[in-house]
Amino acid sequence: MDDKKITIRRWLIRAEHDLLTARAMLRLPEAPTDVVCYHSQQCMEKTLKAWLVHAEVDFPKTHNLRRLLNLCALKNEEFLKLDNCAIALTDYAAETRYVDDWREIPMQEAIDAAEQAKTALDFVRQKLRLQG
Repeated sequence: MDDKKITIRRWLIRAEHDLLTARAMLRLPEAPTDVVCYHSQQCMEKTLKAWLVHAEVDFPKTHNLRRLLNLCALKNEEFLKLDNCAIALTDYAAETRYVDDWREIPMQEAIDAAEQAKTALDFVRQKLRLQG
């Protein structure tokens, strides 16, 4: 397996681990919704970075999903379908880590965040299968 494929695979494995973590947290009696949302954001971020490696697009170190998504869309406009997911998830990268941005995240919002992350991951997996 060449270096590019290895890198893509590693990004996707990390993204899958983030989604697995988010889903596992949702099963707890008192789910830590901030952790669910953080890992959901991380899942989408790593998923988009996997695609960017595949598309041979350099990307900055950023947690801004819309910025990453726009880079993806330069190669494939279908990525714009994920814009709502990017909008919903981007702020969880910082909002859930710092106490000055703290807020109680409702359970349904956390469930929705995990679903949005899964949507992004499934979308990119499909694109990678179609384009080899």
